[in-house]
Amino acid sequence: MERGVDLVVPIKNLDRAKSRLRGAVPDERHADLVLALLLDTVTAAALAPGVRRVLVVCEDKRVPDALAGTGVECLDERGLPGLNAALTFGAEYLRTPTSTVGALQADLPALRSADLAAAVAAAGGRRAYCADRPGSGTTLLLAAPGEPLNPRFGPGSADAHTATGAVRVGASLPSLRCDVDTEDDLAVAAELGIGKFTRQFAR
Repeated sequence: MERGVDLVVPIKNLDRAKSRLRGAVPDERHADLVLALLLDTVTAAALAPGVRRVLVVCEDKRVPDALAGTGVECLDERGLPGLNAALTFGAEYLRTPTSTVGALQADLPALRSADLAAAVAAAGGRRAYCADRPGSGTTLLLAAPGEPLNPRFGPGSADAHTATGAVRVGASLPSLRCDVDTEDDLAVAAELGIGKFTRQFAR
């Protein structure tokens, strides 16, 4: 088995992403906020022990430009039909017969590298997922070594991933569970302590 997890982080066109978060900042800065959420997420992920590679799959030239020099890989791939397709595309790009691939949501600005490392360790090579704060969504999905990712993101994804045999990990890891879909979510993340990119947008 290859050591370390390879993570795919998907992001839509910045102007179309995070529609429920509109109004948190002036409209002309919405794309900047979405990009900041991503940057705080992937920079924390890349520093997590147990994470080997981080690959962003995007459809917006501003994303690879912003990631230049960070050590985070990026594929600008247009026309993929939705989140699960983007994740599958990225996971297959990374996967080898003995590697472990995973999916990480792009909106975890309070993410602590230690929390992500703890979830990876708790998975222990099993197919696993971490639920979001409400418990119905998914912030992290890990495949078993050498296995396809088989993502089931969308409404009720926690139950959907359980149905694929994934075990739940990370219940006590708040920074990994705190995805940001709304202005209230952003306030909760700020209380946990958000990264330097998103911090400029917190009220």
